[in-house]
Amino acid sequence: MNNKDVGKQLPLMTGRFSEDDYIDFIQEKRNLWLTHGYGPQAYLIDEKFAGWGGLQFENGDADFALILHPNFWGWGKRIFDITIDKAFNEMNLTSITVLFPPSRKNKKALLRFGFIEDETVHIKEQNFIRYRLYNTAFL
Repeated sequence: MNNKDVGKQLPLMTGRFSEDDYIDFIQEKRNLWLTHGYGPQAYLIDEKFAGWGGLQFENGDADFALILHPNFWGWGKRIFDITIDKAFNEMNLTSITVLFPPSRKNKKALLRFGFIEDETVHIKEQNFIRYRLYNTAFL
């Protein structure tokens, strides 16, 4: 979370990610699992911590988040494919969302995967564009 290249992608990060922030973050994510039965997880690649992500409950939607250390950029599509399979084939979700900061210009991958722009969402005084991917089994 304190990697400068990662931080550029996270508009809600306003300073250094402290040990206290980490403890709060882990508890918040555990609560998602306890409350909703799903939430983000850690990703290990070649037995190294690569980042975290997955589906997490966000205002009634299953929102896909993925934060990887730059050494593991390029793994996102594989992680996304596994997550989509679980979301649509195991959890039978009708759709998932992604919250994308307007400052990030590379939305082409989202559109290639079939996401469509949904609406602007405000979180902690920051704007995000919500994109939605529908499960074709429900269309």
